[in-house]
Amino acid sequence: MKQDFDRLVLPGGESTVQGKLLDELGMLEELRARIAKGMPVLGTCAGLILLAHDLAAHDDKGTPRLATMDVLVERNAYGRQLGSFRTKGQVAGIDGEVPLTFIRAPRIVEVHGDAKALAKVDGRIVAARQGNQLGVTFHPELDEDTRLHELLLQM
Repeated sequence: MKQDFDRLVLPGGESTVQGKLLDELGMLEELRARIAKGMPVLGTCAGLILLAHDLAAHDDKGTPRLATMDVLVERNAYGRQLGSFRTKGQVAGIDGEVPLTFIRAPRIVEVHGDAKALAKVDGRIVAARQGNQLGVTFHPELDEDTRLHELLLQM
């Protein structure tokens, strides 16, 4: 990988396709190494799935992923597209409520190791941090609030 960058956003989308492309393009190992060396990374929705060390048993089909964050994630935990919704909530490290937009969102079933939950909605973990890694089940890029992205830039 010849590109020079010091932060990474892994966007929402289709995690299976993203993982396969990262593998086919030979990018997985380089990105894992950069994350291990401390490069800040934000994984949103599918990006979180790529970061997750563990997937729920019914979701884990052996698709390539980075697997660098100590979280267990379940895909599509809120159902189909019609289960998408918006709300607001508290995110540790950010003052005030943050808009949260969920689209076919995964959920963080549990955090372990060095990972810490940062936010919950209805008792479900929707944001976590492990050192230089932020993982969220929602789409902060769909709202005008930039504080979560600013948190990444401060890392």
